[in-house]
Formats: sequence, C-alpha cells, structure tokens
Amino acid sequence: QVHLVESGGGLVQAGGSLRLSCAASGKILSITSWAWYRQAPGKQRDVVATITSGGSTIYTDSVKGRFTFSRDNAKNTMYLQMNSLKPEDTAVYYCTASWPLGTFWGQGTQVTVSS
Repeated sequence: QVHLVESGGGLVQAGGSLRLSCAASGKILSITSWAWYRQAPGKQRDVVATITSGGSTIYTDSVKGRFTFSRDNAKNTMYLQMNSLKPEDTAVYYCTASWPLGTFWGQGTQVTVSS
C-alpha cells in the first residue's frame, strides 16, 4: 500500500506559477512509475506528466515547456512546477504511483487559473 497526499493548489492569475507537492509513504520501493493527472470540470481525467520506470519524464503536449515534474527521493516527495499558467490549466490535479498490480491515487488538489 502507498499513501499519497497532494498540496500546493490554489487560485492564481494567468501567467502565474504554482508548485504542487505530493508526499508518498508506504511501500514506495515497489513503485515503478509516477505521474500527475488532472481533471477539468466536465472532462475526463488526463495524464499531465509521467516519470517512467526507466527514469524518463514525459509531458503532454499542452504543458511542455511550462511544467516540470521532479522527485526528491530523500523526502519521498514529487513536485509539479507549473509556470505560465493558463485558464485552461484549471483542474483538480492528482498524483499517482503505479506498480505492476495497480495504481495508487492521491486525493487531488484544486488549481484555478483566472484570466
């Protein structure tokens, strides 16, 4: 079992920045990949960025060059630095941790970008 807790969401004006954090606890050594997802109102939940088992970081096209996904292994925490935010980035953001038998999800944190 892995427990994930997000923080850092909030309200920001377009063009601003936020940093989301996700603290992980439990059987972290079993995790093979980490990711951030988001779900906008009335839309499906989509992946934003992934750190693969090979250590590569993959971003969805809409956030490339603006978002940075990183991990601090010593703190068992991962971050999503979001710069140049746009109103269309408004969503609930979730961190995830995956292992061969499934995926663990955090509770989500709201990000609202005003125009």
